[in-house]
Amino acid sequence: MWRDTVLVAGKDLRIEARSRVALSQVAPFGVVALVMFAFALGPDRATMAKGAAGLFWVAVLFCTVLAVQRSVSVESVDGARDGLRLSGLDPAGLFLGKAAAVAAQLVVLEVVLGVGVTVLYGARIEAPWLILASCVLGTIGLAATGTLYGALSAGLRVKETLLPFLLLPIAIPVLLAGTRIWQAALAGGVPADGTPWLRLLVVFDAVYLALGVVVYGPIQESA
Repeated sequence: MWRDTVLVAGKDLRIEARSRVALSQVAPFGVVALVMFAFALGPDRATMAKGAAGLFWVAVLFCTVLAVQRSVSVESVDGARDGLRLSGLDPAGLFLGKAAAVAAQLVVLEVVLGVGVTVLYGARIEAPWLILASCVLGTIGLAATGTLYGALSAGLRVKETLLPFLLLPIAIPVLLAGTRIWQAALAGGVPADGTPWLRLLVVFDAVYLALGVVVYGPIQESA
């Protein structure tokens, strides 16, 4: 399973490295979203700093939808999905590999968006370890759910519009927990303020990673 995970993740990351869609299209989209949020909030830097945590994670969710759609679309032509099914690769390895590739792209996007939040909104990070922990756990959760629901929508003609409809409601725990953790970190609050939300992210990640490992194979067969 782990060998297949590395193979699939490497395949997807090589495709992304050659196309550079995440850097040339998804990352600029996220930055434009942050700029639009700044215009909507007005020129008051204090107001923007208060909303920085939530707006960061909203932008991350939007970028996740685009990254997952890209991950699904690369296998929608030339029978690539059928080739993967017939390759003998472990379905659990397929799931983990594709999720790992999406997670790697999200890490880069989150770095870009984090810099954007700091520059545009004047947010100050008081507890960096909370920021790091929330981003790691949130990225795992978003990549796992995105890969799972991307596979569910892959065989449908309306997958481009169905994926956000399926993914965004499921990702609400990540949005809520990530926002609360960032608020504690940006406000310089006591680190314990964010730890209950970190536990929520750990549970969310464990549930969807386990679910994806178990059901990804049947989903691929029916897609």
